[in-house]
Amino acid sequence: MLKLRKGVRLESLGLPFKQALAAAAETGAQGVEINARTEIRPTGLSRTGVRHIRKMLSDHRLAVCCVNFPTRRGYASLEHLDQRLDATRAAMSMAYELGCNVVSNRIGRVPPADSTEYRTLLQALEDLGRHGSRVGAMFAARTGDDDGATLRELIQALGPGALYVDFDPAELLLNNHDVEGAMRELASFVLHFRARDAVRDLSRSESVEVQLGRGSIDLPPLLAMLEEQHYSGFITVQRPVSPGSAVQIAQSLEYLENVFQ
Repeated sequence: MLKLRKGVRLESLGLPFKQALAAAAETGAQGVEINARTEIRPTGLSRTGVRHIRKMLSDHRLAVCCVNFPTRRGYASLEHLDQRLDATRAAMSMAYELGCNVVSNRIGRVPPADSTEYRTLLQALEDLGRHGSRVGAMFAARTGDDDGATLRELIQALGPGALYVDFDPAELLLNNHDVEGAMRELASFVLHFRARDAVRDLSRSESVEVQLGRGSIDLPPLLAMLEEQHYSGFITVQRPVSPGSAVQIAQSLEYLENVFQ
């Protein structure tokens, strides 16, 4: 049976790191997603710093469920690619030191398979996969830019263990992709799941993010497919930062608990 391991994206709380940890614990979360660019940077993080952060997490009975490492460009672009790979590897090493096994980022649109950009993307992701195998924290592509079949084809082209998935149903819907179809393609590769919701606004011919449970995302079928794969990772909620985001986060976690009853 799928177990609910509740995660919260710290950025959603709009608080300094220490206060955000306390606020996340108060919601009943068991894990937190950390931004490795804005909250804790791998560069300059000493052994003492790692111990201090782990102590704060332990004091609040929290784990790091995911390390988010956003970059301006994907991994098919040669511009500053070496620096981007170095920084991503550092984030993966930091994640492991903080007790986390997944680092997430958007990889960018998958280029045509016969292009130079595609070969560049393959080489970059293979490099990250090798580093993940060494340090114990794997790289996961956040869904949204491409449909599930395209991402699955890329993962299979790389070979076992090179690339995993951070499944974001709302981002898929916002980009007009089939959410349940994507999960059918990707369920066996999912290392992290984001409980987000969105709805199609027919008047404006676009989709918008909404509070969890108020949109078009049907969670139970998605969770059932994860259960079939014996998923044991976190289910993380997030909301845009606002004066009421902490309340919305707590409501989202309550909604998840009801779904799991």
